[in-house]
Amino acid sequence: MKTFEFSIIASGLDPEADDFADRFFRAGCDDATISFQKGHIIVDFAREADSIVAAICSAIECTEKAGAHVNRLEPDPLVSLSDIAARTGLSRAAITNYSKGDRADSFPSPVARVTSKTSLYSWAAVAAWLFQHKQLSREEAVEAEAVRVANAAIESREPRLRETLRRSLKTYEAKLEKEAA
Repeated sequence: MKTFEFSIIASGLDPEADDFADRFFRAGCDDATISFQKGHIIVDFAREADSIVAAICSAIECTEKAGAHVNRLEPDPLVSLSDIAARTGLSRAAITNYSKGDRADSFPSPVARVTSKTSLYSWAAVAAWLFQHKQLSREEAVEAEAVRVANAAIESREPRLRETLRRSLKTYEAKLEKEAA
């Protein structure tokens, strides 16, 4: 068993209700901290599970059992160069050099705010690139992809989240192995 840390951003419950936090505890979110910030319910999990798929799926099921509507997972799938440095422990200067192509080729292009100084990148794409360049573990790259796939499934209201995650991650892991060889 491993402990996976992530947050579920949810809505649909009154944070002022007397039983607000208790609903989550009774639903199986006893490994989470519940808060309400900026109009959203934040359920911060430290969930023990055999896999990231099991952790994400069980956390979503428990959050929904509490009566909340799951909007997305975090950590945020869009990251700035500073965010990348913070998540990886690499220096901001090293990440900037990677992004400019000064240290290695083919760093992922930004996906949002392309024309601004604070461009945003897909964390899953960056994590895969960093894994290929031996700067991030395979496990961290898989977790980044799991959050990306889960968010896409949540957004499209995919009824079989667990199967979608398993299938996508199996394909993704095979791709990582092929590219690493």
